[in-house]
Amino acid sequence: MFEEDIEKLGYINHQIDGGIDIIEEIHTCRKQKNAVILGHYYQKVEIQDIADFIGDSLQLSQVAAETKADIIVFAGVHFMAETAKILSPEKKVLLPDAKAGCSLADSAPAEEFKKFKQNYPDHTVISYVNTTAEIKALTDICCTSTNAVQIVNSLPKNEKIIFAPDRNLGNYINSITGREMILWDGACHVHEEFSLERIMELKKQHPDAKIIAHPECEKPVLMVADHVGSTASLLKFSGKDSSKKFIVATESGILHQMKKANPEKEFIAAPPKDSSCGCNDCNYMKLNTIEKLYTCMKFELPEIRMKEELRKKAEIPIVRMLEISKKLGL
Repeated sequence: MFEEDIEKLGYINHQIDGGIDIIEEIHTCRKQKNAVILGHYYQKVEIQDIADFIGDSLQLSQVAAETKADIIVFAGVHFMAETAKILSPEKKVLLPDAKAGCSLADSAPAEEFKKFKQNYPDHTVISYVNTTAEIKALTDICCTSTNAVQIVNSLPKNEKIIFAPDRNLGNYINSITGREMILWDGACHVHEEFSLERIMELKKQHPDAKIIAHPECEKPVLMVADHVGSTASLLKFSGKDSSKKFIVATESGILHQMKKANPEKEFIAAPPKDSSCGCNDCNYMKLNTIEKLYTCMKFELPEIRMKEELRKKAEIPIVRMLEISKKLGL
């Protein structure tokens, strides 16, 4: 899809005039092209600060579905930009770096999942939004970490469910809802890398800190957490809770928004198993840079493209998710 765009940008990115004000140029492009910049919480600080909207997958999906902009620039990863295109086919959707993929989405190849699904013909498929369009086309309802429990609970108690692709989130939902969903064996490389041992060492050093964790983390980490929730939920909890210190077990990009909202509080990135590093970043998210954001907007590349037949099939479970979320006030 992106090969031609990548080749063009490989040349373009070497032609950037070092003397230009990139931030000012981005503002100019945004105004002239009627473009909106959507930034995920895990993006680099400078991208978060210039984005029109910052949020998690659910929040940004809702914005993408409602925006009046002609161009959507999605500073995130491929499945997010793809979701925006599914919801807004008439708009041009751009992704600053075409290689910004997702280990979780990659853990569910469409052909393998299709065969897996055939083993459970009487099951409803709920897929995390962190999936490819091909997986969404095989799905009945999408969800995000923000609304996953509510989406599952919106179905009858006796309904048989396949949940994909994140086994950790699926296990967490099962524990909360009492369901016995069939789980696809996928995971996020960032959230699987957190070290319980090193988190507990941090807790000894900061006994007054509360541990907050994303439900994509492994069960032992979730068991010691004072609060488990999506990135938006973690941000909200850290603002409302009376504690002044938090150990945060999710991608470290969220700490920027936490610090901005609560400058009097201390936020400590939970460490991964690799002892040489003190924080846990998504390598894919961090492929996007302010320079790539500029060239992306200026030259309108790389662009998300999709066959209409696939888009229509993938749209159905996303729309169902948004409708349920709106009904539940999420």
